[in-house]
This record gives sequence, structure tokens and C-alpha cells, in this order.
Amino acid sequence: MTARHSKLLEHARAIWQAGVDAVAPGRLMKAALAVRGHALCAGTLRLPLDEIGSIIVVGTGKAGAAMSRAAEEILGDRVMAEKNLRGCVNVLDRCVVPLRRIRLHGSRAAPDNKPTAAGIAGSRRIRELLEATGPNDLALCLISGGGSALLPAPVAGVSLADKQAVTSLLHACGATIGELNCVRKHLSELKGGGFVRVFRGRAIVSLIISDVVGDPLDVIASGPTAADSSTFHDALATLEKYGLLDRAPKSVRDHLELGRAGDRPETLKRLPKHVTNCIIGNNATALAAAERAARRLGYRALNLSSFIEGDSREVGTVLAGIARGVRERHEPLSPPACILSGGETTVALGPEHGLGGRNQELVLAAVHHLGRAGLRDIAFLSGGTDGEDGPTDAAGAVADELLARRAERRGLDAAQFLARHDSYHFFEPLGGLIRTGLTDTNVMDLRVIVVGAPKPPR
Repeated sequence: MTARHSKLLEHARAIWQAGVDAVAPGRLMKAALAVRGHALCAGTLRLPLDEIGSIIVVGTGKAGAAMSRAAEEILGDRVMAEKNLRGCVNVLDRCVVPLRRIRLHGSRAAPDNKPTAAGIAGSRRIRELLEATGPNDLALCLISGGGSALLPAPVAGVSLADKQAVTSLLHACGATIGELNCVRKHLSELKGGGFVRVFRGRAIVSLIISDVVGDPLDVIASGPTAADSSTFHDALATLEKYGLLDRAPKSVRDHLELGRAGDRPETLKRLPKHVTNCIIGNNATALAAAERAARRLGYRALNLSSFIEGDSREVGTVLAGIARGVRERHEPLSPPACILSGGETTVALGPEHGLGGRNQELVLAAVHHLGRAGLRDIAFLSGGTDGEDGPTDAAGAVADELLARRAERRGLDAAQFLARHDSYHFFEPLGGLIRTGLTDTNVMDLRVIVVGAPKPPR
């Protein structure tokens, strides 16, 4: 690896990491939750402690363990003892550690988004805590990306297996997170405002780390504390859009049809005044930190926003074209340049496919579009801020001219791997995978493209 390309890759990774570090749950929680004097400050609320009975902590999501740990540290032993703090938060199995008062409940082991029996057990405990609250009690809800799959509570008549089946069908068709959650909310007891419906206490405050484009409260983790804008009709329309009405389990179709006919209760449509939802971190937070890091390293920065959606191949091709325009025509800015984008793309899989994830496929599309010569003076990185990308052990992938040269020497044709959605096996032997392990946060994806290394200071 030449010094020039080594520096490009090093910078791309450092810029990406700065974005991930900015949405570390501990940092976000300390800015959103505090005990000041005789008051609890949570989000936008200031609640006198002497007016609060007990405090329960419930939640779900990939950042749930770190958020729970931070909540205990911020509240401290005195407040937790005085308010008999207790709780249950559904998290990934690998994140389960003993805390002082909040139970972390492992709800998923495998790197996929299928609901599990363990998740149902945790969801049942969360419901029990909410239903047992008294008139002066406070519920502190910790919600983060990936929370929907970790909070399964199927409605009566729909089995866990049936819910797993429809979830898998939607994933395979490339459904967006909004479409997926629309269906899941209407098959669940706790999504779509379910926490609010069963709560018996004084106030609910939700601290939320968003993993959804635009931060819609009813989509993040399927909105357990939010009013839901979607309907049974929308859920059926999603299945129809992807040709799944005849392939989805009969129990799912029957429940949604009964709901559309008015024979099943809709999700929560109006948020009560005692519920407060606060976004404490999102993809824009990570992008802003990445932009600052890029400028510190000497790059001109172009932030394309956190609203990037669409097919991974198409987005990768477009971003590759932008990078080429920067290098060859200095448009829309001149090198050394850093192009940043966020959001979340999708991959529509066929019946037979290889291994990969949306970020790996996006980078592979860029490699295919640019080729070795097109990657000269360019490093291209795309990674999931949660450390996961599809059912793999990688967060994403990175590519440059040297990687493309190694691919040529090994006879690895990017077009062939792209055609069979096998990006993982393209990048793995080339050293192009990003492996971070779980990051304890989740604010969608972060893409970093650097074009031309800055000159070292004299």
C-alpha cells in the first residue's frame, strides 16, 4: 500500500469513527438526563422528585444496554433507592451484563432481525412493569434502533413463527424500515403506542436514539410510546405492494383483514399529554461530527444529509459518480474533499443469493462502477453505525485503488459478485471488510468518501 492510499483509508476510517463516537449512548444520555437539586430533568421535562412515586425503566434496542447503564450512573444510588427504581430492557444477547437495578433481557442472538421466544418473555415482563405502576409513578423508556425486532409481543391468534415468516418475507423483498414496522405494529400488543396503552402511572418520558430517516417517532422501534400514523389498511397495502398477500401466513392476513374491517383495535392515534418523546441522538448527529473530523484533517466537506434511501447498488453508483466528478472536474468541490452521507439503503434479494449487507453491496457497486483506474486517489467507505451489516460479522466495507488491484490479481470480478449479492465474499479475502463488533449504538449508516489526501503541514 502506498503512503498516499494508506493515508486516505486511515482518514476515511477515522472520520467514520468520529461519527460513531458522537452517538455513543453514554454521551447522549448525559446530555438528556440529570438530577439537579430536588428535580429530575429528563429530556424537556423538569419533574420535582418529591412528586414522583416510583421510577420504572423499560425499553428496547441495540443501544439499550449502554443507555441503561448510563441511566443508573446518572440517577445514582440515592435516587434509585428512594424511588424504588426497577426495570427491564430488551437487548441483544451479547449486551447482557448485570446492572444494579435494571434487568437487561437478552432477546436476540443471531445477526438477523427475526423475533424470538426470548424476546416475547422480555416483552411480557415490560408489560407487567407498566401495568403495575401507581398514579404517581414515572416510566423512563429507553428506545433505540433495532428495538422493534427485540420487542415481539404478537397479538392473539398470530404465532411467533408466523410473525417470523412475514418479517423474513418483507426483508427479502427489500421493504423499507417504515414498511416493515407498519406491518409489525399491527401484529403487536406493544408496538404502535402499546406502552402508553398499558401504563397506569403519572408520566412517561422516552429518550430515543433514532435509526430511521427523518426520525419519525412512530417508526423508530415501531413506536412503543408514539401515536401511530399508519393503519391496518396500510399494512395490507405493504403486503400487496410486494406481492406477499398470498405468501404471508393466513393468521397474519386474517388479523389484518379484521383490523381493516374495524373488528380489531387500531394502534394509538392520539398521544396523551402525560407522554413526552425526546430524540437524543440520530444520524444527523453522527454526520455533523464526521464533518468536523474531516475538516480537522484538512478536507473540504460535503454533507449530503441523513435522508439517503433507495437501492444499495443505485446509491453506490451515484456516489461513485460524485466522487469521480470531484476528482476529475473539481465539482461540486475540489480535492482534498470528503463526501458524507447517511440514511439507510436496501437490498432486494432473489431466491438464491450469497452473503453480504446493504453497506457491503453499496461499496461493491462503487467498485464495479469505477474500476481500478476510477478509484485512483479515492477511498470509499460505508458502514452501519451499530457494527452490523446484514447477517454478517462486518459493519460494512471500504475500497480503494489498491483493493481493486488485489481483486484483479485474484480474478475476483465485482460484477459477478454483485449479480449474486455476494459482497462479503468479495471483500473478505481482500481485507476490505470493516469489523468493529457491536458499537452499542444504532443511527443507521454512515458513508465516507475521501478524494485526494491533504498535503501535510510544513
